Amino acid sequence: MRQIREYCGIFGIYNARDAAHKIYMGLHALQHRGQESAGIVTSVFDETRGKKVMPVHKGPGLVLDVFKDPTVFDTKLLGSSGIGHNRYSTSGAADNLANIQPFLVHYRDGNLALAHNGNISNAREIRHSFIERGTLFQSTADSELILHLIAQSTRRKQIDKITDAVSQLEGAFSLAILTDDSLIALRDPNGFRPLALGRIPSANGNPSEDAWCVGSETCAFDLVGAEYVRDVEPGELIVINQEGIDRGSFESYQLAQNNGVSQCIFEYIYFSRPDSKIFGEMVDKVRRKMGKQLAHDAPVPEVPEGDPAPVVIAVPDSSNTATLGYVSECKKLDRPAKYEIGLIRNHYVGRTFISPGQQSREQRVRSKFNTVEGVLKDRVVVMVDDSIVRGTTARQLIKMVRQAGAKEVHFRVASPPVVSPCFYGMDFPSHEELLANQHNGDVDAMAKWLGVDSLGYLKVDGMTKAVKSANDSEHGYCDACFSRSYPVPVDMGVSKDENEW
Repeated sequence: MRQIREYCGIFGIYNARDAAHKIYMGLHALQHRGQESAGIVTSVFDETRGKKVMPVHKGPGLVLDVFKDPTVFDTKLLGSSGIGHNRYSTSGAADNLANIQPFLVHYRDGNLALAHNGNISNAREIRHSFIERGTLFQSTADSELILHLIAQSTRRKQIDKITDAVSQLEGAFSLAILTDDSLIALRDPNGFRPLALGRIPSANGNPSEDAWCVGSETCAFDLVGAEYVRDVEPGELIVINQEGIDRGSFESYQLAQNNGVSQCIFEYIYFSRPDSKIFGEMVDKVRRKMGKQLAHDAPVPEVPEGDPAPVVIAVPDSSNTATLGYVSECKKLDRPAKYEIGLIRNHYVGRTFISPGQQSREQRVRSKFNTVEGVLKDRVVVMVDDSIVRGTTARQLIKMVRQAGAKEVHFRVASPPVVSPCFYGMDFPSHEELLANQHNGDVDAMAKWLGVDSLGYLKVDGMTKAVKSANDSEHGYCDACFSRSYPVPVDMGVSKDENEW
């Protein structure tokens, strides 16, 4: 699966001497969640002006490109608190520099910066109401709406304005908000997107000097030396400031939950790194469980007695751990299988969906993947991938495996068929572009189009069983892209094209 656009990664820190550098490291760990742009905002007291200011540095490209000048950390991004953002657009133009986060404003309560992961499903309604009142917008991203809601709230206290603003939102929004004296972390009531709380113990063991951080995934904590404390709960708003550090506990507010909890199951399938803990469980563990369940739903094909066992290869990298679980369980089911590395990925080539046009996309697949002929030639090959969306990348990879001399090619998918777009932060193609819908859910027809001898998917109930067996959390999951069952009402007319607001 290579046609789903990832959304965003956020990281925030409070009470750290080298805050900007740690945010930089956190964003580097979260680079897989967005490659279009990156930015950091910090908070520092300006002695010349006699007040707090928020310097910002952001731009298009990867983290390494945006922050290639190291002096920015010594001369500009000063202070002990800040937030950062990696972006891949799900709402708002990718090439519009005004859409690069974090967003920063100065209003009557001081400075405020915001980094957002997710997608607001009632954005069109809110935006139109602001337009009717004459509100001016600087970007086309739905994240800017949150700033306007905060600034125009009639509540007296700043924290009440923030809770008032986010209470009007529907959809997915994990937020890191920086004020002049606090770092605020928030997950929407459904908990669609992950957000974790971490702590960096002080060198002298004094809890009052501990640094605290929040991030989309815990792999960011590992890079900055932070300990995972817990998840920010669905609908929870945590205020991280010095008063809370000294007290030993932070203020926490709970938003109303009207639609239950529905954490994005695709975070486990594809988006998050296997070395991260999200929704309270390691991604690697969940993916292995999915691979094992796939072995029950669609095992390797049987081969004539005396023939070599089928070779099972992963489509790197997001399906690697699911493939390991799949092979081990196939063996337990008395379906011999041999795990091999049959596809090599070039990590220095951009993601395939960036290329416009089918011909260009196929060229990018060729430059990004290569086959190991000695592994594949004259063998029955089973390819395992995490998902299929349009199927264009899978089809090209299957063609390459056949050209490498495979005797048969079978395809197994560690998730169900994708049948519906997402409105909660993933930029899926339209309903008509999805492979499963183009063939009316006919697996044999999809197999013929892909060019494989057989095609097998993880079933929806098998997926749910696998996730719950790995993570016994009481919280539920959103599987709308597989089931068409949306946990939060969405405006089906919302366009992902910012020009159609």
